[in-house]
Amino acid sequence: MNEKQSIQNLKDTFINKIEHFFNNNLSYDYDFTLSSPYETENSKSNNTKQENESLFESKDIFPSLSVNLEYIKVKYNTLINSDIVLREFTLTARNRQYKALLFFIDGMVDSALINNNVLEALMMRNRANAFEKDQEQIVSEAKTNNITVRKVKKFNLEDYIFDCLLPQNNVKKVSSFSEAFNGVNMGNCLLFVDTISTAFDIDVKGFKQREISTPNNEIIIKGPQEAFVENIRTNSSLLRRVVNNQNLIIENMEVGKLSKTKCAVCYIQNIANNDLVAEVKYRISNLEIDSLLSSGELEQLIEEDSKYSIPQILSSERPDKATKYLYGGRVVVLISGNPYCLIMPATYIDFIASPEDTNLKFQFSNFLKFLRLLSIFVTLFLPAFYIAITDFHQELLPTELLFSLLASKENVPFPVIFEILIMEISFELIREAGVRVPTPLGPTIGIVGALVIRSGSSKCKYC
Repeated sequence: MNEKQSIQNLKDTFINKIEHFFNNNLSYDYDFTLSSPYETENSKSNNTKQENESLFESKDIFPSLSVNLEYIKVKYNTLINSDIVLREFTLTARNRQYKALLFFIDGMVDSALINNNVLEALMMRNRANAFEKDQEQIVSEAKTNNITVRKVKKFNLEDYIFDCLLPQNNVKKVSSFSEAFNGVNMGNCLLFVDTISTAFDIDVKGFKQREISTPNNEIIIKGPQEAFVENIRTNSSLLRRVVNNQNLIIENMEVGKLSKTKCAVCYIQNIANNDLVAEVKYRISNLEIDSLLSSGELEQLIEEDSKYSIPQILSSERPDKATKYLYGGRVVVLISGNPYCLIMPATYIDFIASPEDTNLKFQFSNFLKFLRLLSIFVTLFLPAFYIAITDFHQELLPTELLFSLLASKENVPFPVIFEILIMEISFELIREAGVRVPTPLGPTIGIVGALVIRSGSSKCKYC
């Protein structure tokens, strides 16, 4: 009894050591607490704090410039953040001066646009703000019986700035901080003016982005050589240019409570099914997630049933391919920050078709589709057929081939199914290594892996 108990204790000790080793090396626990007299109150309602913060973020803009300035400093941590720019200046409107504030993020805006189209127009005495007060207010004038009747319009500073003092082409008014912060985070600048409870969201984006280049994965010989980039507006312009039809609809949507990722649902009106468009927009708009960073995440979230491994949505980096499906009644979704679009719904024939098939005669394109279908069949069922024939139906093999296989397995202590699994895992390891390692080493690993597999199968003269 003592021996059994000691053995059990040794087993428990060994298992505990293994668990301790894996917990220390494969996991990371960060336990840090800062003692505070208000600890119980703060830990009591984290959800309530988040709700109040979200409500405060959606608060309307204050008419006082100083209050707006303090609020922005608190929300964006200007004492810590080094790229937040708050430019205070004096605005000249109708020979009067008003305190104003320009708020933007350095590195995401075009400084030349801000200097020439915003600050210069607002600070300098130009023709728009040099008119006399009385002349500007007169709307109409009539004179009867030596009596002059004038219709005077009340001066509105908000409309005056929007209509006369901002020469930028894309300006919109925002009344809540949530809308204002969304614009700033996307690369716009905000103009706050004292005594006005509305901010002006000015499009002055100027951050660096990747230029349009050739596709990396969907390479063709004949056809366009343009691919999508990470900028959603550049991608939508590529679709507009290829489709060249006024019926193309591009609807913007936001996904993610924190990231607020921009998504564009694209379809051709009067060609796409209205029920399909409504279903796509319904699934995207009802995603309760915090962030969305890639098209692959969105694809998994809006699929019909994610338990099956068969893909239901097609992804592509080519605008011409997306345009082809748009004219076929499909819906294309663009995601900001991702160079791939999602085409839905997808059928089986879409995955064995290539963008170059449209540039070939139908005989060649159909032959290539047949070869791709045959290769899919061979990839899926060849290992199973090999195991079934070599283990259970050996009479189907020619005698010489059977003797060669038996001779090659004579010194191998593993069953056939284990060899097949090792081969499949080896292929996946070689493929993963060729993709993930640095570029100079990728081809080398592929060549070495092929030589190793070849040397392992050289015992059989039929391999």
